[in-house]
Amino acid sequence: AVVVIFQPEIRRFLQMLGLQQNHRISRLFGRENNDSDLDVDSLVKACVDMGETKTGALIVLQQTSDLSLMAEGGIAVDAKVSPSLLENLFFKDSPLHDGAIIINRNRVVAARCILPSTQSQVPKSYGTRHRAALGMSEVSDAIILVVSEETGALSIAQGGVIQRDIEPDKFKSVLVKRLNMNVERSRTTDRFFRRFKRNQNQEK
Repeated sequence: AVVVIFQPEIRRFLQMLGLQQNHRISRLFGRENNDSDLDVDSLVKACVDMGETKTGALIVLQQTSDLSLMAEGGIAVDAKVSPSLLENLFFKDSPLHDGAIIINRNRVVAARCILPSTQSQVPKSYGTRHRAALGMSEVSDAIILVVSEETGALSIAQGGVIQRDIEPDKFKSVLVKRLNMNVERSRTTDRFFRRFKRNQNQEK
């Protein structure tokens, strides 16, 4: 069983947010984040642990798409990624367990975020979380992780495609491969625009 050590703190935190919610989330996305590298090991451990206990989870890993407006519909968190934090956020009695969390670099920016459900035809076996993960991957370049509450199965959605029922011992390698693909894609795009800008300057 997961020991909920953060619930009282979360409740007090929610009471303190008040009308400053949207402004705070905007600051979280706009500020310099010192935790630049995602703690993949902590993230994977949390997902595998939640899979074993069949704790449903929906985790959005921000890449280059701006997700600040999506986060503003949730609750600001601003906490470093750790297995205990993630498992407590999604524990069924937690006030923040519904919806998705958004991670920017290595910090949980917001929780209880509502994601757009896919409008594509999908198998009836797809639950609400899988539909939301697929929908989010269709409108952004984010990587979305899903833990099924019914089966504990692990899935990853990206680019309008969802890979389901990933073996726990392969989950990290699949995730790292997708993260590396996004990094290389971003570098390629940056090189293209630098070359384009250089050519434009030479023509002046």
